[in-house]
Amino acid sequence: MTPSTIFSIANALVLPMWLLMLILPKWKVTQFLTSYKLIPLVLSLIYVVYIITGLLETGMPDFGSLESVMQLFTDEKAVLAGWIHYLAFDLLVGMWMLQENKKLGIHQLLMVPCLLGAFMFGPLGFLIFMIIKTTKTSKS
Repeated sequence: MTPSTIFSIANALVLPMWLLMLILPKWKVTQFLTSYKLIPLVLSLIYVVYIITGLLETGMPDFGSLESVMQLFTDEKAVLAGWIHYLAFDLLVGMWMLQENKKLGIHQLLMVPCLLGAFMFGPLGFLIFMIIKTTKTSKS
């Protein structure tokens, strides 16, 4: 399969999960997928294949400067691996927030900006969640 096809498949894997987490977070299917992290596991396997392939083809990348990291992102497979990395970790953060919210009881409408933020901008959603969590727990 081409990197472009894998890119499309990876995107298609995460979007339904994000929709479930946003719209039906308490549904047993959503809870099951969130608990067992099935989609991040699949993404992790794809990521590992591309990382190992890249290491075998080009050796260990240089992360010592911004310029060398920018050079990594000129290779299609490296960009794909980076994208899958983002998809997996952003999804894991969203799943973690839902798991945490089982204990916290933050209203679902307040969880929407957290989840959308994590989906679109990763750390922004995490930051919003932590602010809401801190505010809620400091009031208790």
